[in-house]
Order: sequence, then C-alpha cells, then structure tokens
Amino acid sequence: MKSELIAKLDDRTAVIGIVGLGYVGLPLMLRYAEVGYKVVGFDIDQTKVDALQAGQSYIEHISSGSIKAATRLGFEPTTDFSRARDVDALILCVPTPLNKYREPDLSFVLDTTESLLPYLHQGMVLSLESTTYPGTTEEELKPRIEKFGLTIGQDIFLVFSPEREDPGNPSFSTRSIPKVCGGCTPACLEAGIALYRQVIDRVVPVSSTRAAELTKLLENIHRSVNIGLVNEMKLVADKMGIDIHEVIRAAATKPFGFVPYYPGPGIGGHCIPIDPFYLTWKAREYGMHTRFIELAGEINSSMPDYVISKLSLALNQRNKSIKGSSILVLGIAYKKNVDDVRESPSVLLMEKLRDLGAEIAYSDPHVPSFPKMRAHSFDLASVPLSKGVLQQFDCVLLATDHDRFDYELLVSEAPLIVDCRGKFVGPADNVIKA
Repeated sequence: MKSELIAKLDDRTAVIGIVGLGYVGLPLMLRYAEVGYKVVGFDIDQTKVDALQAGQSYIEHISSGSIKAATRLGFEPTTDFSRARDVDALILCVPTPLNKYREPDLSFVLDTTESLLPYLHQGMVLSLESTTYPGTTEEELKPRIEKFGLTIGQDIFLVFSPEREDPGNPSFSTRSIPKVCGGCTPACLEAGIALYRQVIDRVVPVSSTRAAELTKLLENIHRSVNIGLVNEMKLVADKMGIDIHEVIRAAATKPFGFVPYYPGPGIGGHCIPIDPFYLTWKAREYGMHTRFIELAGEINSSMPDYVISKLSLALNQRNKSIKGSSILVLGIAYKKNVDDVRESPSVLLMEKLRDLGAEIAYSDPHVPSFPKMRAHSFDLASVPLSKGVLQQFDCVLLATDHDRFDYELLVSEAPLIVDCRGKFVGPADNVIKA
C-alpha cells in the first residue's frame, strides 16, 4: 500500500483532496495544482465553492487569475464530501477555535472527519494541518478511522503537519516555508513526507504527531509571550514618559541576542490569540499550570482596555467624553496589509467603544465592508479618507497601520489621533500614543 501510494505521489498522478478552502487551504491548493496534481477542494460553504467555480477569489492576496489557472489545470471545488473516495490524499485545513469557556473547540475537525469517514479507503494518506493540542491526531482521529476497519500505518497513513501560512508576507510563500511533519507510525511519516516534498522546498520530519502538534504551539506561544513582554514594557514606558517604539528601534540595532517585537492594541489572527489556550488546557491533564504562558495572555488581552483608557483621557482633555463622540477606527484587519479580520483587536475596540456610547465608523482599504463574523456584528462599510471626512470625527483611532493609509493627510487633518502602532514618530499636538 505504502509503496504504491508514494509512487503515485512522486510521479504526481495522485489526486489531492484539500478540505477547507480558506487562508490555509486555498494557497496549498494552488501550489499542488501548479506542479501538476489534480486537486479536489472541499468546503461546506456553498458561496465559496460557487465563487471558485466562477474563477473568483475571496481572499485579497490570492488573485482570481490564479484560481482560473488552477481550474484549467484540473482543480475542482465542491461541497460533496463523497468525492473523497476519488482522492489519494486528504489534507484537513479547518478551523480550531475556542469555545465560550476559552477551551479548545475541535468540532470542525471532528465533524469534518466524521463526514469523510465513509469515503476513506486503503492506500491513502490523511494529514491534519489545523493547529491543536498534542495528542489530537492519535487520540481523536486515529480511533475514529480504525473503527471503520482501516489500520493506521498499513491501510491508511495518518500524519500531522501544521500550517505555517503568513498572509501578506511577500518574503515567504507556501513553497518556501519549511514543513514540519509527524506520523503515527514510521510508514505514515514516509507517506507524509512524500505528500509534501513535491510542493514544499524543505520537509522537516519529527518523531511523532504529538511532537509536530507541540511544534506549532511553541512557534505561536513564543510570539504571544514576546508580544506580552513588549506590551508590558509599553505600559512601563508610558508611565515614565518614554516612547517604547523609539526604545525598540534603538534595541534592534544590536546585531545579536535581541529580536524586535512590537506592541499594539491586542493580538489577533487565527493562531496567536488561540493557540496558547490549547496548550494550557492540555497541560492541566498532566497536572501542569502554565503560569508564564497565561500571564502573557492576560497582558495581551488587557491591551484593548488600555487603549480605550488612553482614548478616553485624550477626549477628556478636549472637554469631550466617549459617549456621543464620533470615532473613526483605522484598520480592522488583525495585521497590516491583509484583509483577514479573524480575532482582530480592532473589532473588539469597536465593540467596546460602541458599548460606551460612541458613534463608530471604520476605514480599511483591504476590507470594503464589515464581514460576517460569528461573534461580532456591524452594519458598516469602509469610509474613504479625505480632508473633509477626517474633520468630521472627534477622534481617529489608528488600530492597524496599513501602508495604504495617507499618514501625512491624517496628521494634518484629523483633530485627534490615538496611535496604537507607533506610526507617528515626531511630536504632534493632535497625536496621542497608545
């Protein structure tokens, strides 16, 4: 089984199935199609499938032209999970959010697996890419598959290979980012390496799926902890009357032993605000209390309230209150130059300000209208920036520092700017650092 599968993967006659056509699955689909594989893309969202069938992209940094090119090469998007019987490899790229108790929510992974089980067959490889806690692949997926009579490592090959997409980063592509891969058995690992080595420049094997799962968590917890540190440093610097961004720029000139991280209004995206909780939850099973990780999470989660306190003070100094003030939020994506609003602190700021009585608007050249979100709702469209528009607002809150904003226009025309990103370097009477 294994040899036949690897041979098909190596000569690119294997059919690749990718489940979840979002920020992770869609770039991966393009890469497999680009090198000559036939790809079947699965998604439960009919509107996404309809758009792809029409050759249209719904992700800003992925062009519609690339979707049309993939379609010409044999890419087929579908909501019909029975098509999984036709593929030789299945790659799961579905969300792993938190529930309302800040605990791991594996419902997307498990529901997807249950939907696919009737169509799994001998001689295929299944890879989970969704970020999760160590043990998920072997404790949740493996028994479900084996209950259907397929032996892992003999009939079907199960691996975990965490996604490492960085939307909007021009320096790294799906191909150039090294791919970590761990298998349930040595044979599974061989199949996993064969699956990815045709499309990724470097595949990094590890000893188990658990090691691969923990690798992804370490990567993002590392970022969360360092962002928490620099956010706390921002609070200290603010009390001392020091510009933390000036300090970071100076420290970053050291050619060794220092990596610059930057403070902000909170943390966002599909990984960093969520992944630490996957590990802290699982660690409790082993009697471990991850105090360091949780402290960083607490600091990062407190940043929106800090920003609002600075904004409130700035308005108060101008004889205004948040209630009744008109506030324009600049940038609702979770980071600059992308259209991804998942877990964006900007959206949380908008909600908090609205609840305090402010009249909220936003401007984001990457997000023309406020998207449908599970936990947030605004009936708003992006406001184009101009001299007349800026002068209509009591306060402009720079939450995400997109390059496409005209910062000279902002500083010259906005009555008050609360800068969460350290974008305005020189002193200005209308700029408050937050």
